[in-house]
Order: sequence, then C-alpha cells, then structure tokens
Amino acid sequence: MKSHPIKSTSIFNYPLFALGFRAFFALAGFSALILILLWNAIVKGELSTANYFANTYWHAHEMLLGYSSAVIAGFLLTAVKNWTGKPTLNGDPLAGLCLLWLYGRIMPFYSGLLPDALIALVDFAFLPLLAYQTSKPILLAKNYNNLVFVAILLLLALGNGFIHAEILGLVKNSAGFGFQLVIATIILLILVIAGRVFPFFTERGISGTLIIRKPLLDNFSIATAVLVFALQLNGVSGGVLALAAMIAALVNSARVLGWYVPRIWYVPLLWVLYVGYGWIIAGFVLTALAAYSVVLPSLALHAFTIGGIGVLTLGMMARVSLGHTGRALRASNAIAVAFVLINLTAVSRALLPIALPDWYNALVYGSTLCWLAAFALFVFVYMPILTSARTDGQEG
Repeated sequence: MKSHPIKSTSIFNYPLFALGFRAFFALAGFSALILILLWNAIVKGELSTANYFANTYWHAHEMLLGYSSAVIAGFLLTAVKNWTGKPTLNGDPLAGLCLLWLYGRIMPFYSGLLPDALIALVDFAFLPLLAYQTSKPILLAKNYNNLVFVAILLLLALGNGFIHAEILGLVKNSAGFGFQLVIATIILLILVIAGRVFPFFTERGISGTLIIRKPLLDNFSIATAVLVFALQLNGVSGGVLALAAMIAALVNSARVLGWYVPRIWYVPLLWVLYVGYGWIIAGFVLTALAAYSVVLPSLALHAFTIGGIGVLTLGMMARVSLGHTGRALRASNAIAVAFVLINLTAVSRALLPIALPDWYNALVYGSTLCWLAAFALFVFVYMPILTSARTDGQEG
C-alpha cells in the first residue's frame, strides 16, 4: 500500500506568509503609498469622508500605528525567530494577524455604521496580540533579555489607548499625550535595535571591519533620549528641555561615530541607516531650538518621524528582505534612488522650511511627491522578492 504525503491544510500556504517580514513589509509598502495619497486628497479638499478620527489625528495615527506598526511587526516576528531559534507566526495565524491590522485601517471609515467602541477595539487589539505572539518564543527559549521588546510593544499599545480614550470620550485631552508617547517609544525602539544591528550590519557589509561595542555608551544614549521624551511628556520646555536635547544629540552622535566607517558611503544599505540615525540626532537639535521658539516644534517632529522613522524603516525593510530571502546584500540602483528620495522628503519637510518659510506649501507638496516615489520604487522592486520563495531553498 502506497503512502501519500500529507498536504498542508493551511489556506495561506504561500511564500508571502512564510515569515513575518514578508507580509508585513508588503502591507507597510502599500500603506505608505495609500495613506499619503489619501492624506494629500483630504488636505486639498478633494476627499471628504466620515472617519472615526479627526483628519489630523487620522494622519498621525495611521503613519505611526498603521505604517510604522506594520514594519515593527515584520521586523520583530522575524528577528525573534533568529534570536531564540524558535518559530514565530506563519501561514494562517500570520494571515490572521495581518487581517486584524488591515481591519484597523479600514474600519475607521465606517464610523456611523459601526460602533466607535468596536472600531477602537479592533485597532487597539493588534499591538497587545503582537506582544503576546512575540513573547511566546522568547519565554520558550528563556531568552528573557529580549522581553524588552514586548514591553515596548505594550507601551505603544498604551499610547494608542490614550488616543482612543479621548475619541471615545472616556478621557479629555489625552490623544496628544498618546501621540507623543507613541513617537517617543518608536524612537527608543529604533535606538535599542540600532545597538544590535548597526555594528553587525557594518561588519557584514564592509570586509575587514571590526566594530568595538560600547555598552555603557549605548545605555547612556538611550537614557538621554528617555530624559528628553519624559520632559516633553510632562510639558517641560525652555532651557531644561533644550539642555537635555543637546546632551542627547551629542551622546548619540558619539555613539554612531563609534560605529562609523568611511566606506559605508559605497554601500547604500549601510549609509541609509546611518543617515536615518542622523535624522534622530537632528530631531534632538531641532527640539532644543524649538524649546527656545527658534524653529517650529513641527520641524523637530518631522525630523523624528519622516527622517528617523521613515528613512530607517525603509532601509531596514530593504536590508532584512534581502538577507532573509537568501539574496545578495546589495541594493539595486532603483532602491538607492529610493533612499535618496526618502531623505529628500525629510529635508523638504523638516529643514528647508527654516530657510524658505514662504515656500512652505510647495515644500510640503514636494516632500509628498518624494515620499510617494520612494515607496513606489520599494513596492515595485520588493513585491516580487516578498512573494517568492527563498533563493537558497531554506524555509522562511
């Protein structure tokens, strides 16, 4: 009697759902395009829709807790598997988590048809569920030092909770605090991950390079950033905030210079990460200037968000996607152009308005076009990579 191989009963048994980075980076790429196209139409008055969120809240929420949370999910579900040697979500469970994220993006447009509490619950549920799924392999492997990432996800969920609490009328004026907490937490997550991946990526990307780790400087860099954000969350400004922000800028500059090798400028997958870190440092400098009302606080905000988060997430998605599909760690010319474009987005939104305030509207429009072009290139180049099997025949 012949035996027959057992076929997988998974509905989503496709390469796209083989590992977290594939599905979530694809969602992040498309959402980066769709969300900005919708926001541009709303700002111009070309689109008016009922929404659970007010317009400015929707834009901030979707870029931070839509786009950015998709990148974070993709990265952590992939990295935790490497760190622990234990499996993370794939197949149907991964598709289910992706659908929950997607419902969180769509349901706010059904305000009035669906209860606000249901819209809030669906959106809020994503990060705690991601934290739970991230914690399982960490606890199974007794890899307790990585529980810091679970704590960070729960802190993001707390920030999201403050936003929803105001909209639902449970608390007055809590959304602003929630958005600040979310931005601060994402930046801190980036600073923690940078200490792990920058030296490793630099050594892998440039032969003969050895980066000396400096744990004390790493911890001090993160601590100075925590101080700046804690002051902002408590409404402290003026000289105290300016001093803290400049210390954070200097300490983080020292940190990144300790990893710096001049040859990174020949490797797009490396220089994009270093420039992205540079935008975080610029965010601290602009925060100090804004504390004295020299520049608008929105410029510091966009240095952190478009510059720090936007540049680094695009760079990380490009690098991780190549490494985890068995491909050579070389950025194509199109992606190198995308890296330039995403940085031009940040320059137009966070720096040029200082010198050219009368051109503000034109600069915002230009930054929008650069952002869309950068992510259009990412989607065009990386969707075939994310949806096809590894080139080396391995799982993932």
